[in-house]
This record gives sequence, C-alpha cells and structure tokens, in this order.
Amino acid sequence: MRPDRDLVIDLARFFCLVLVVVGHTMMVSPVLHPDGTVTSENTLGNQHWFEPVVWVLQVMPLFFVAGGITGVQSWRRLRARGGSAFDFMQARMLRLIRPAAVLLAVMFTGLWAARLAGVDPQVIQLLASGAGMPLWFLAAYLAAQLNLPLLARLHARAPWLTLAGLTSLVVAVDCLRGMMPALAYLNMVFLWCAVQQLGFFLADGGPVAPGRPALAGIILGSNLVLGLLVWLGLYSGNMLVNLNPPNLTLLLLGFSQAAALQLFRPVLAWLASLAWARRVIGVGGRWAMTVYLWHLPLLAAMSGLLLLTAFPQPAGGTAAWWWGRPLVLLALIGLLLPVLMLFGRLEERPTAPATALSRPAAAVVTAAVVVYVPVVDAALNGLTLGLLGGGAACFALAVLLLGRIPVRFVTDSAPGGSGPPLPRPPIRANVEP
Repeated sequence: MRPDRDLVIDLARFFCLVLVVVGHTMMVSPVLHPDGTVTSENTLGNQHWFEPVVWVLQVMPLFFVAGGITGVQSWRRLRARGGSAFDFMQARMLRLIRPAAVLLAVMFTGLWAARLAGVDPQVIQLLASGAGMPLWFLAAYLAAQLNLPLLARLHARAPWLTLAGLTSLVVAVDCLRGMMPALAYLNMVFLWCAVQQLGFFLADGGPVAPGRPALAGIILGSNLVLGLLVWLGLYSGNMLVNLNPPNLTLLLLGFSQAAALQLFRPVLAWLASLAWARRVIGVGGRWAMTVYLWHLPLLAAMSGLLLLTAFPQPAGGTAAWWWGRPLVLLALIGLLLPVLMLFGRLEERPTAPATALSRPAAAVVTAAVVVYVPVVDAALNGLTLGLLGGGAACFALAVLLLGRIPVRFVTDSAPGGSGPPLPRPPIRANVEP
C-alpha cells in the first residue's frame, strides 16, 4: 500500500463497501407468482424495525464525503503539476467508466443469449434491472467529481457561501418536486455535490477545524433536525426511500457522518494501522469499484436463475430465508472472485509511461455527454435490455474519446524531480484515479 495514503479514508470506504454488499444480500428477493409473473421484493427494507437501523447504516453520504476529501486533494496536486480541469475530468471518467462499460457489455451479451434460449422475458427484465442500482451511484458520483474543479475554486473563495448555495438548491428542488416529480432527479447533482463539499472542509483542516465538542454537537444537531423534519411529516423516516432520488435528509446525514469521521479519526487510524487491517483494506480497496458494480447484477442473476430450478425458495422474511442469507453471501463472494480476476485490472491506472497526453477539451466534454445519454434515460425510464446494449456502446465510445490518463496526473514530484513541489495537506489524500 502506498505510504502517502490516508488509511482512515481507505478504512471508511472499505467499511461502506462491505456494508452495501452485505445489505443487498438481505434485500434482493425475487418472487415467482402462480400466474408466471416475476417480481422483486426488498425484504429487509420492508421490515418496520429496519427504519431506525438504516438511519444509522445509510452510508452513501460517507462515500461522497470521502470522495470529496480525496478528490479535492487530487485536484490540488494535479494543478501543482500544471494539469487542467479537463485532465482531471478525463482521469475520473476513465477510472469509473472503463469497468462499467465491460459490465454493460457482458450483461447485454448474456441476457440477449438468454432471451434467444427462451428464458422468460420477465426474468430477463429482472436481471437487467439488477444493473440499475449500482449505475445510479456511478452516475451521481461521476457528476459530483466532474464538477469538482469548479466547486473547489468556489470553495477556495467562499466555502460557506458555496455550501449554502448548494443546500438552497437542494431545498428548492425538494419544495418543487411535488408539482414536477422529474425535478427531483436534479438533486442527484445538487445533493451529492453538497455532500462532497463537506469533504473539502475536512481536507482543509487547519486551526479553524472544529474540536471534539463541536464535532459531537454537529452529530447531535444534524440528527435532531433530521428527526424534526421526519416528525413533521416533511420527509420519510426510511432512508432507503429518501435515497433515490435523494433529498435533504441525505445532506443532514452527510453532516453527521463527516463529523463522526473526524471525531473517531484517532480510533480509526489505530485500527487501520494494524497489519492485518492494512492487508484486508489494501486488497478490498484495489478493486472496490469492480465489486460495487458487479455484486448486485451477480446477485440478481443468481436469484433469477434459481427461480428456473427446483431449488427450494423460502418466502422472503421467513426464518428459512434469513438462515439462507450467509449461504447467499458466500455464493456471491464465489461469483465475484473470477470477475475480479478477469476485470479487476480495468480499475488500475490506464496510463502509458511516455505517450499519454491530455485530450482536447471538446473530446472530454463529448465523452461526458455520451456517457450521460443512456444514464439519464435509465434514471427516467428504467433499465431495459436494449438500453444495456446502447449504454455499453456509449461507454465504449467515451473510453475511446478519452484515450489514456495524462502522465503528469499520476507522476509524483519526488525530491530531485522536474515537477513543482506538492502541497502538504492536513489530511494525506489517496491520490486518484
């Protein structure tokens, strides 16, 4: 593992990833009805006792807080080397869409073959929908990261005003979404950019950083405000319902989780420094995006294929169903291992030592548009087999437009090197991609 990495951020990301994968194994529950129709139930999400639990375990804001920390530090380091905002956008898109392009292509090929083999179209649609949930995160995270250079400049000039402006946009969308439901999807950008800004504050550190009492006050205050909004009936108390499209409740959770990350940083740093923890985090973090993108499609595929067999299918929520969850998790890990061996390398830095050059701004912007055409369609109309094929083609075209990451993006300015000295941030960033 690189010595300049912030192990606390690596640990936080690893924890979030494990929690998401384990949680999804307790949610996906396809049901084959007597009339032959197939539906999918969210067994865990339908449990009343789960609402207060998911209030604590809804860690998606923490993903974006961590992305803000690492992203703004990567951007500052890139600027110190003479890089541009388009270099940053190029690198971010390549790191994220290369694994996604392969996922979409494999899913389209496999499901099309299943359709030709006579598999029920409803089962195919169920499996196609399995790719939709991880892709919404990819789209939201990519939108936040593509806006990061602009938001970092605004943050440098007026940090609190920038955060207040984004928060105002989130609230405005929430107020108008009742009249125009499609507007709610704007918060896929506004909300997650606002949460990402919280990571900027943590990355800044310095003498004005809040102390432990202030951090505890932020955690308590944000949860009290969130509880008040739920009690007034303005928002649902189920944080899964609030997730897609997101609303103000996720920003309040972001405040709480960002403060908790700082409050417990000494304990997390000690835990992350243990030899066994460093090894586990290193292995898990190396292919985190591949695990995230593939785990739910594989889970949906496994569940869907079991419907076609005589294998016992206990009803969701029964004792037999719950006892079977560890076996499902083990089976999912078994399916993920060969996927990581085959496609995990796509997450590694796609850099050529002497030939990778910056792409023209027009190529980078065109690639972003090409990527978001199928993504927006899927968000508004749902993911279909045809859209899987179109999305794979669009993502592949974007990769061709982007080429390779410029060398200076990943070349550290070591002592005696030709580049300018790098800033020493209060938090050591995990330089990405």
